[in-house]
Amino acid sequence: MNDSPANPRTAVIRNAGDAADLIDTLKSLSGRANWIWFLALAGLFLDAYSNAALGAGLSPMVKQLDLSPTQVGVLTAMAPAIAIISNPFGGWLAARIGRVKPLLITKVVFALGALLTAAGSDFQTVFAGRALVGIAYGIDFAVAMALLAEYTPASLKGRLNFWQGVWYTATTTNLLLTLVFYKFDVGADIWRWSVGSSAVFALALLVLQLSFLVESPTWLASKGRLRESVASLRRMYGFAVQEGPQETGQAAAAAHQVGFRDAGVLFRKPYLPRTMLSTVISLTQAMQYFAVGWYLPVISLELFGKEFEKATMGSMAFNAVGIVGGCLSAYFGRRLGLRISSMAGYAVVFVALLVMGATFKELPVGLAALLPVLFIFFHSAGPGPNGKSIAALSYRSDIRTLGTGVTGMLGSLGSVAGLYLFPQLQAGIGVGNSLMVLAVVPLVGLLACMAIKWDPTRAVVNLEEETISLQERKPVPA
Repeated sequence: MNDSPANPRTAVIRNAGDAADLIDTLKSLSGRANWIWFLALAGLFLDAYSNAALGAGLSPMVKQLDLSPTQVGVLTAMAPAIAIISNPFGGWLAARIGRVKPLLITKVVFALGALLTAAGSDFQTVFAGRALVGIAYGIDFAVAMALLAEYTPASLKGRLNFWQGVWYTATTTNLLLTLVFYKFDVGADIWRWSVGSSAVFALALLVLQLSFLVESPTWLASKGRLRESVASLRRMYGFAVQEGPQETGQAAAAAHQVGFRDAGVLFRKPYLPRTMLSTVISLTQAMQYFAVGWYLPVISLELFGKEFEKATMGSMAFNAVGIVGGCLSAYFGRRLGLRISSMAGYAVVFVALLVMGATFKELPVGLAALLPVLFIFFHSAGPGPNGKSIAALSYRSDIRTLGTGVTGMLGSLGSVAGLYLFPQLQAGIGVGNSLMVLAVVPLVGLLACMAIKWDPTRAVVNLEEETISLQERKPVPA
């Protein structure tokens, strides 16, 4: 049975602040609420799985389709590149039609993209399929993080960081299934099985989310849909709650359709420092991840051999460290706060990159492997999840998805920059020197966290009651 507020009387919902306050009375999530929370989180598993699906069988695909290095680079970076646009679009869409509908739509797009890619016989077809996956990935991530934030009581805000553990779990799952396909001797078509399996996950998740997901009570209340908000609170948490009279002026505010032109509010007080912190963390963590991402295959091949099966097992071993760090990030976020845990992670990553670069190919392989292990753990336990979590927890519900969309867009820029810039840097000055140069990235993140003091897990404020001024729209003549 779900936890309920200490006060047994029927609560009255008049606005989004009332809905948020009621959810914040919970000290834990259990039963149906917990199941729905993890079902929303499962969408991020699909995001990661779909992104990783191409990587496990990339070499066989390159040989089978006779792809050029440029074409390989385009396909590798396709999803984060498309997400630069689809992230803010997803935020805009969710601000207008709610959280659940975009999440359901993306599962259909994911499945179509995966099937088109898996059936591809040339670069153009695979390109189109990966473009669809990128569109779905960008929309889904921005919206899912906002919905999770609105489901979560104040005392459990650090729980949002579980998405990082889910990300590494999805990547490891894809590698494991790829090994299974390898055992069935599917030959060069192994990449088709890897990609196609993501369509199965997408369709299964579509059925589950369609059946059980509950629309955000705070978003519904912010749009003046109090009766539906009350129904969501009852269905998800089991609250004794009823609709109250709408407050003066709320109807006009609820009628305002939030759009891209309202994004300027993210760069004004009180949101400016929050936006700056979440975007800097998102951008730098994405860039630093791809710095070591190019180094991991080298270590994996050295440790486990050059055979496909052994190299894949090596990649799984490194990802297992990410699972541990990602799951512990929720604990560190709760105990230290998202800002301080980011600072600690950046500090260790900075040192690890410097040492990896200075000792590249000079340390014994076993000792050298400890450095990327440290990198992955402190990245996934620290700044890796925090940029998106901070964004999801820093804005009022009616503009929250705009915030997560902008943050996701900049995080995708960091991913694309890492995928393209590091290989260029590596070709020019070598891997070791490149890693030392890229150590400036976590340093920038560390300095940003030191300069900006905002931490949503330590702020005692009801975000729904913060007063902001959205751009007024002139009425359209009839």
